[in-house]
Amino acid sequence: MPTIQSVKLRQVNLPPKVVRTDAIQSFVTQETILLTVRCSDGVEATGYAYTIGTGGSSIMALLYDHLVPRLIGRNPLHIEAIWKDLFYATHATAVGAITSLALACIDTALWDWRARSQGLPLWQLLGGAQSRLPVYTTEGGWLHLSPQELVDQTLAAKAQGFKGAKIKIGRPHVSEDVARLSAVRDAVGAGFDIMTDANQGFNRPEVVRRAHAFDGLDLAWLEEPLPAEDVSGHRQLREHTTIPLAVGESMYHLSQFREYLETGACSIVQPDVARIGGITPWIKTAHLAEGFDVPVCPHFLMELHVSLCAAVPNAAWVEYIPQLDDITTSRIRVEDGYAYPPDTPGLGIEWDWSRIKQRQIAELHSA
Repeated sequence: MPTIQSVKLRQVNLPPKVVRTDAIQSFVTQETILLTVRCSDGVEATGYAYTIGTGGSSIMALLYDHLVPRLIGRNPLHIEAIWKDLFYATHATAVGAITSLALACIDTALWDWRARSQGLPLWQLLGGAQSRLPVYTTEGGWLHLSPQELVDQTLAAKAQGFKGAKIKIGRPHVSEDVARLSAVRDAVGAGFDIMTDANQGFNRPEVVRRAHAFDGLDLAWLEEPLPAEDVSGHRQLREHTTIPLAVGESMYHLSQFREYLETGACSIVQPDVARIGGITPWIKTAHLAEGFDVPVCPHFLMELHVSLCAAVPNAAWVEYIPQLDDITTSRIRVEDGYAYPPDTPGLGIEWDWSRIKQRQIAELHSA
């Protein structure tokens, strides 16, 4: 029986590749938390999670002080039992972002171990439903950019083979958003998808106004138009617009997705594998959405989500937004507008440990 013998924690802060602004915040830095388990079979495996600027040290402390000690001696095959035990051990702080991100570090490491120990790529281990996924880019489209800059970026993305691009919305007046989106639509034509993201920046009356103003632009979706906790507001909005509503990056448990799906408050779910607590709940969410005939288009973390999307039949898009290039030697394969899952065992992410050592700001060990 294999057992978990030791755990190492690292924090590496990564600056964004471009200036990133949206309706409510700026992406300051990616605090990347890496958790490596070493098991009695000699296999080492690494999982990770992230923040966009705050909370990294809190995740490290929660892991080191409360969760990692409960891992030592456990059988890494018992992923479901471990996730549930750790969730209930932190019940006083769940459901919430810090706890879910900490759980994700552990859960993704355990799935990496299982796939490595069986010599399988993660996407095949989890189901192998698709061999490629269309990919859209979020490397441009930020809220501070001018209409001409948006046009130039989106045309460049189209020329590179991307099948869609995300444009941030939430400028002070609706006319500004309409002008920005109209300029992009006129430039790229009808065969290119435009995804919009409000980052929870609107209230109920304003989002209805904006949704009506966007009629005729053939938008792929309207993402996070309202605060994530406003389930009934999203359900009401669906009655006022034909634009598909996408939610999920700011949700931290399967039950939150269930409420949206049961009440018909969304058209697309966007679970973030780090924010929902790892691969175990991500897969459950994807299959739950499949039961409602709702597609999955996950948020961020393309290096891991490409494998999860390939594992399930209802994944529709992978979001291209690279952030691990500075600390990995592997790269996501994108050809002719499609992302392909890696064929190497495990998560398919090859960490550059020498560069991580140079850039890490914290390291903790437990055995």
